[in-house]
Amino acid sequence: MCNLYSLNKGQDAIRKAFGVTDDRTGNLPPLPGIFPDQMAPVVRRRDAGRELSMMRWGFPPPPKVGTQPVTNVRNVASPYWRPWLKPEFRCLVPVSAFSEYADTKPKKTPMWFALDDDRPLFAFAGIWRPWTGVRGPRRNEPVEEEHRLYSFLTTEANGVVGPVHPKAMPVLLTTEDEWSAWLEAPVEEALKLQRPLPDAMMKVVGRGERKDGG
Repeated sequence: MCNLYSLNKGQDAIRKAFGVTDDRTGNLPPLPGIFPDQMAPVVRRRDAGRELSMMRWGFPPPPKVGTQPVTNVRNVASPYWRPWLKPEFRCLVPVSAFSEYADTKPKKTPMWFALDDDRPLFAFAGIWRPWTGVRGPRRNEPVEEEHRLYSFLTTEANGVVGPVHPKAMPVLLTTEDEWSAWLEAPVEEALKLQRPLPDAMMKVVGRGERKDGG
């Protein structure tokens, strides 16, 4: 599953692309390698418009499913995920490229996927929730507080991602109509977006590095 992605576009480009009216991210640097449990920007709908804010990647796992944060979600019919599919808990996760690991020897090889070589912005179909507890990357001191956590939907892999990771790929949203539908439409309509992106709309843009330099 996708546990690594990048966001290399500038803050102004992100605001313009996603129609952000309230930016709460502060001074946002390029993020060439975003890993689980790190903070990253997401777009959510608020009363005054669209808000760009920082959240931490990974939901708490369902009961009896382990302790690791859940970074992506496939089974949207599960009662555990259903409450967070309401419009008020949907979000867009801005992305310029994402990585899956090819099963090579002696170690796996990161493969980077984007819409094209210029890495135009797109979004993962995300969900978010508040959660109180201890979270944070192990290399830093984890923090106990009320966190805002996000994850995103996956679907079956297309012909570009499938040769590297046949089980699944993230749900990629590439147009304003799709972004609006994901943020605002009734659940039944929004979940029609849980499908693989057509092969012709994306490509492999890099390999071998754990950060995307494009």
